[in-house]
Amino acid sequence: MIRLIAAASILFFIGTTLILSELRPFRHQALATRVSPYLPGGRRTSNRGLLSLESFGQLLAPLSELIGDSAAKIFGVSEELSRRLRRVHSELDETQFRLRQIGWAAGSAAVIVLFGLVLSLPIGLVALFTLVGPLLAFLILEQQLANESEAWKARTFQELPIISEQIAMLLGSGYSLGAALQRVSERGTGVIPQDLRIVMSRVRQGTSEHAALQEWADTADLEAVSRLVAILALNKEAGDLGSMVAAEARNVRTESHRELLEAIEKKNQQVWIPVTLAALIPGVILMMIPFISALSDFG
Repeated sequence: MIRLIAAASILFFIGTTLILSELRPFRHQALATRVSPYLPGGRRTSNRGLLSLESFGQLLAPLSELIGDSAAKIFGVSEELSRRLRRVHSELDETQFRLRQIGWAAGSAAVIVLFGLVLSLPIGLVALFTLVGPLLAFLILEQQLANESEAWKARTFQELPIISEQIAMLLGSGYSLGAALQRVSERGTGVIPQDLRIVMSRVRQGTSEHAALQEWADTADLEAVSRLVAILALNKEAGDLGSMVAAEARNVRTESHRELLEAIEKKNQQVWIPVTLAALIPGVILMMIPFISALSDFG
């Protein structure tokens, strides 16, 4: 009981300190820090104190990235975290995502230890749960991001034929490549128009159309998108770019139809598994009855 009171007192002290450090009366700043933004050449400094959530996050960021990347590689995640976050248009960057994972893991470990002290569980069992719980919390967030990334790639592949046909139609109507991409990005509501809005934003920032489209292809990580970008890169060289994009749209549609047929065939095969088991098990039982009877007579 004394250990539980001591642990709760320490957690209460740390939490109270962090909460009070966010309040203005307890967040004192030096005069030089308050005046520096208004001086010639001065920079606006952060108004956070030393004991604040932001300062603790900055201290834990390098360690969380190292631990998170190492754990992800151990469990077979080879794709870069930054690319997956860019693909799903996440508001978190790589450091914030790793901090969230470490926070969930540390929180689950603290809850397990607290329950172990309250319920007086064996030390070995508490130690086992303390190792497994944070690992599961880490992997749950990693798996959620992986599922979201794969779903985004699947939707991109499904929308690609329609978007390619729209771009081909606009190019055939006399639109330039930039104007066609801008119109598709403004009028569309799917995942590809969202990506194209980022592409056009990069173009307005000074990046060339080919470089911006290549960034989109690298983020999407789909062969069909790479082929489309390679065709669009011939904008200044090809005389009939619209027909080339339309031909690529037909190829992507054929490929999508083939994958759809494969998925349907796999589902049909999965349907027959319970049917086969339902017919096989009673048949085996009926075959075993005379066999067991013959063995009993022989005995």
